[in-house]
Amino acid sequence: MGRSWVLPPHLQKDTTEEVRKPVFQTLILSARENQLSLEERALLQERMEADLSGFNIDAPRWDQCTFVGRVKHFFNVTDPRTVLVPERELDWAKVMVEKSRMGTVPPGMRVEQLLYAKKLYDSAFHPDTGDKMNVIGRMSFQVPGGMIITGFMLQFYRTIPAVIFWQWVNQSFNALVNYTNRNAASPTSVRQMAVSYVTATTAAVATAVGMNTLTKRAPPLVGRWVPFAAVAAANCVNIPMMRQQELIQGICVKDRNHNEIGHSRRAAAIGITQVVISRITMAAPGMILLPVIMERLEKLRCMKRIQVLHAPLQVLLSGCFLIFMVPVACGLFPQKWYQLFIPHLVLLSTLSLVSLTCLVSRRREGGAGREASVQGQVPVSLNAGPLDPR
Repeated sequence: MGRSWVLPPHLQKDTTEEVRKPVFQTLILSARENQLSLEERALLQERMEADLSGFNIDAPRWDQCTFVGRVKHFFNVTDPRTVLVPERELDWAKVMVEKSRMGTVPPGMRVEQLLYAKKLYDSAFHPDTGDKMNVIGRMSFQVPGGMIITGFMLQFYRTIPAVIFWQWVNQSFNALVNYTNRNAASPTSVRQMAVSYVTATTAAVATAVGMNTLTKRAPPLVGRWVPFAAVAAANCVNIPMMRQQELIQGICVKDRNHNEIGHSRRAAAIGITQVVISRITMAAPGMILLPVIMERLEKLRCMKRIQVLHAPLQVLLSGCFLIFMVPVACGLFPQKWYQLFIPHLVLLSTLSLVSLTCLVSRRREGGAGREASVQGQVPVSLNAGPLDPR
């Protein structure tokens, strides 16, 4: 006769399936252990400990040198379902990650549970400080937050007050994300953030209002693309303004052993450019294709009868685009550039970019504040990837 298994009381509520499954596996394994001899139990326990002895919780699960590997990584990190995970479970994840780093994993812990703990940790805690981030500023909130704002920007684009309001909401959301994910090594002052916020909001509103005025006599579809132009213009202003200290002082350049080589303003400029490209890429498919879709749908007789549902429909469709485009845009460029100089694998059109970002020399002394320039044989790590909105 089969036996039903029940989770411990503290795991019965507010626990996702990804946690329940490994726990059930552990319970079943424990039952099997009861039927084993002492020698067999010792052998089984030894095998489990051996499996975790070489486990590095900070090692990426997918190859970060490939685009597909980076996209898989960011699908995992930006999973919007993690926004709903209770605080208690997030605190558990942090404890498990810290214990794993110290090599003191609790007995009976399985690899699946540690990987899930790392997923929660990456989604909710700041990578530099280890502090828990506010929910709205997390990258896992990009899909639910972005779909609401994008949907309403695309729906309410005809009147000036609506344009101003939703562009302000969008830039306020971006400012909160930037503040939440700010670089701990290059702190941004409150004044700098305020200037960046006001400048980006002004640029977005000016672009939207100006283009609305210019496109009044243009086809309706052109007017629907105005919000995207405003978002792109704001990103080109907001991100460089927020990270201007990196452009002035340069960012830290390290070798593979994490030894500091120097500071590079060129690397900062390349990293910030990649962030801008990634942010625009993230928004582009939804904000360009969705107006075309809605332009055709709104001509249908049934859609004319339910105009009140147009805005919710655009929000839903925006979410469908963003759930794929957030990880894809974040994975466009490596988070860390390493030396990957393999001439026969590098196209001539991209050689200049690779040589700027992957190869560092000591043509100048690599002291603090001095710039590291390009040469051939020093592997480097430039912490300026597109996910980092700082």
